[in-house]
Amino acid sequence: MTERRPTVRERRLAAELRRLRERSTLRLDQVVAELQGRGAGRWSAAKLSRIERAGQGIKTADVNQLCDLYDVSLEKREALLGLTRSSRQRGWWDAYADTIHTDYAAYIELEAEAASLRCYNAQMINGLLQTEEYAREVIRVGLMQFAPAAEVDRRVEVRRTRQRLLEERRHGPLRLWSIIDEAALRRSVGGTDVMVRQCDHLLKLAELPNVMLQVLPLTTGAHPALTGAFTHMDFAEHHMADVVYLDGLTSALYIEDDAQVHSYALAFNQLAMTALGVDESLDVISELAKQHQKRHIGVNEH
Repeated sequence: MTERRPTVRERRLAAELRRLRERSTLRLDQVVAELQGRGAGRWSAAKLSRIERAGQGIKTADVNQLCDLYDVSLEKREALLGLTRSSRQRGWWDAYADTIHTDYAAYIELEAEAASLRCYNAQMINGLLQTEEYAREVIRVGLMQFAPAAEVDRRVEVRRTRQRLLEERRHGPLRLWSIIDEAALRRSVGGTDVMVRQCDHLLKLAELPNVMLQVLPLTTGAHPALTGAFTHMDFAEHHMADVVYLDGLTSALYIEDDAQVHSYALAFNQLAMTALGVDESLDVISELAKQHQKRHIGVNEH
């Protein structure tokens, strides 16, 4: 039997309902007792627990009953009901379920819902900013070169489809603020000619009004994100709290605790103040493109 994978909206709804119960200081069994006392249909502690873990879906009637019990404001109730009605909507990424793992699919779904991303990338260019040939090399090496070419092709296609968020989206283009470590720009991924085109691509994307790029120079020394890259996502909907995403070699970590998310927000702000200004950053990218070009010519001459 195939494991049921909840959508991001289902997980966010579940988290909100859990927070509401915790703020009410009621235990699961107490909530059930209160609901049963109000004649609110079939409820059990097991059912409520599954709902709060996004282990099963929930109907709008059940959400209304919980909102009554938790004394939720009208605005909050409407937001939760809207989330409930759209919670099972799937996206284009589900067509690639056989290619991308669950953690990556969850990230793509969050990315598609986000209003803006603030990213720090230390070792490579952010996926939304990669050229196809740069992405292909990153994916090929990341799969340890054991995957068939067809799988690499499908993953490259997924990355290209994700990039449409910067220009095409029903509720407006995604706002992207990317701080790129100079080391990522100097690292020759796929060869010097690939890096020339990648740098040129960054300069072109920087012309978009919703894309801002900064370079963190190697001379910066110690900084708040020495532990690695991260992505801070925020959402237009009030019921969706900010999330920080950390990508690992074989797994991913999502940070939703308010205090920890705030720490990452402060770290990003510090990086932004430490990094080069936008104009100076674009000058550096342009200069690095020239350096890669010179190395490419030198290699061909020999």
